Amino acid sequence: MFDPSKFATTQAKPFPVLLLLDVSGSMDIVIDPENTRGTGETAFIDGQHVEFVEGGTTKTQLLNDAVKKMVDSFKEEEKMETEFLISVITFGDEAKLHLSPTRASEVSLQEFAAQGETAMGAALKLAKEQIENKEIVPSRAYRPTVVLVSDGAPNDNWELPMQEFVHEGRSSKCFCVAMGIGDDADKNVLGKFIENTPHLAQQGEAKIPNKVFYADDAESLYKFFQKVTMSVTSRSKSSSPNQIPSVNTDSGDDEGYW
Repeated sequence: MFDPSKFATTQAKPFPVLLLLDVSGSMDIVIDPENTRGTGETAFIDGQHVEFVEGGTTKTQLLNDAVKKMVDSFKEEEKMETEFLISVITFGDEAKLHLSPTRASEVSLQEFAAQGETAMGAALKLAKEQIENKEIVPSRAYRPTVVLVSDGAPNDNWELPMQEFVHEGRSSKCFCVAMGIGDDADKNVLGKFIENTPHLAQQGEAKIPNKVFYADDAESLYKFFQKVTMSVTSRSKSSSPNQIPSVNTDSGDDEGYW
């Protein structure tokens, strides 16, 4: 007689993907100026002088769209033996767990709203707490991918949280990538975030170096999130998922991948 208790069900090993997203007030600035009209009003928001306009598309709206497309891609890729564990931490005046770790197929993402300043240090501290907790990110999980997106400079105590996240404990083993939106993104801070992830992928014998990516329009922002998605899904299909993914491009140009 068949006894189902004698057969163990294989539990999927999760690929954690943690997004650290700047939702400070400056993220409400229009990045796509098409069809905008100036109102004549100005203000000083999050360290920047801004002019109010009507119409156009804000950085926050583009970020919402890009993240939703990423989640949809993971939903399509998710199979019985693989799950993508998505979580989102937003930071404005404070850091908040916007989405606790959730399987991609079960994600229902609430839109981000921009306000306040740039509490990046608090976001890094909260992210580290999540990653170090084995009940949240289990030991059987693959190495997490952590994505930091910001359009400015942190205005809280970020140096120690950054040092601890990048160089200490389980978080030091994460794959870290970063994007700055607009000219006011702090290149130095974003560079520190990725310094323990020197390479993004391997193409033949050559390794593709990591770098801080920048976006000043919708296309650049979408492309960045598409490439992050490609990296994670490539690892999920690899025989060594905890290593940087191997890629092939016909042109031999690493820009075809990153």
